Amino acid sequence: MLEARTACSGATGRNGGHTKAASYRAFLDNVRDQGEDEAAKIARFEYNCIKAVHVFARKHKIECDSWEGDTVDIIYDEDQWIRAKKAISEMRRVLGDGDPAAQFRFYDASETSEKFLVDGALGSVSYEAGSISAYKFVTGVLELAMKQGLNLQTETLVTSLRRSDTDRKGWIVETPRGSIQAESVIMATNGYTAYLYPPVRGIIVPLRGTVAAQRPGSGLPKEGLKTTYSFIYGNGYEYMIHRPAGTRFAGDLVVGGCSTKAPDEGLCEWGTTDDTTMDPQIGRYVRYSAAQYFGSQWGEDHPEGRIRKQWTGIMGYSSQGFPLVGPVPDEQDLWIAAAFQGSGMVLCFHSAKALITMMEGEDDEELNRWFPRAFRMSEERLKHKFRGRLHEKAPMHLEGHSQY
Repeated sequence: MLEARTACSGATGRNGGHTKAASYRAFLDNVRDQGEDEAAKIARFEYNCIKAVHVFARKHKIECDSWEGDTVDIIYDEDQWIRAKKAISEMRRVLGDGDPAAQFRFYDASETSEKFLVDGALGSVSYEAGSISAYKFVTGVLELAMKQGLNLQTETLVTSLRRSDTDRKGWIVETPRGSIQAESVIMATNGYTAYLYPPVRGIIVPLRGTVAAQRPGSGLPKEGLKTTYSFIYGNGYEYMIHRPAGTRFAGDLVVGGCSTKAPDEGLCEWGTTDDTTMDPQIGRYVRYSAAQYFGSQWGEDHPEGRIRKQWTGIMGYSSQGFPLVGPVPDEQDLWIAAAFQGSGMVLCFHSAKALITMMEGEDDEELNRWFPRAFRMSEERLKHKFRGRLHEKAPMHLEGHSQY
């Protein structure tokens, strides 16, 4: 395994690990484009994936600040409120009222204000979610893998990838430290994939996300908030997780999103791969948005200041709004798992399971039973160039940092 920088130093290492599916937000589009059966499969995949992450952490005793509870989507826009109610009604019809992936609770404006301490919302939707330190989880998984023989090489930038010159089987992976000949290669490179494999240029597009870790205001509950949040308005959203009790910086709020607050609704953030800088307008909005949503409930800023740290990270989006997982068309022994739409904690874990199943030659009806067809890499998907902000789900999951 080759890492360009240190282990888990990309967007995953900057991710607080919001295990939140928000499947209803894309459900109507998925029914329209994929059909009811596939839309249901996607919703169940997302729910089962977030549950599996927490189960794996417990089973293998990975200390990663795992927290399971509820989340709430605070909705301020009339069209979004109507669409949420319609989508959840359709999910219940298609999946069945008793399906775990279709369990939602609605609150009206008054209930939302009282229960979630915000004003001005039309209503809210609450459902099962969680959070985890993605950095601690992934480095824990890497430690388990290294004990079983994984050779992890950090600070090893891959500069090019080409077929073997000898028998056209296998690949030559070039790095500044030398060349590696491999029988097969997996590109788990997300927003950077086009650099190594130009045919996906325009198919997978990087997007820079901005995040701030904040000390809570004096008016918020001393024991910490009981739920994670998304704040949804007409053309965008913010999301917020709280650091669980017993963890470092317990009670801190980690806020992100806000990409539409830059000029041209954040157009400048698309195609950007520089995670050392941030757009000043987005950065400023992220710093102030939480206090604005809580209004008078926020109270006074912490004596040490509101902001503990602020940073950016690079995500990867596909032209159709779904990951690309599987063998690369017309390329022998080249595989991909990328374009996780800013929702890595909801998509990566079981996508990796599906990829390995394919590599082991078990791409059969059992895999098709639970792995969405829309997630598969194919020649057809290479024809669809990126056209804009498609399928950005409410919890765009760049939410934390390895300091946690």
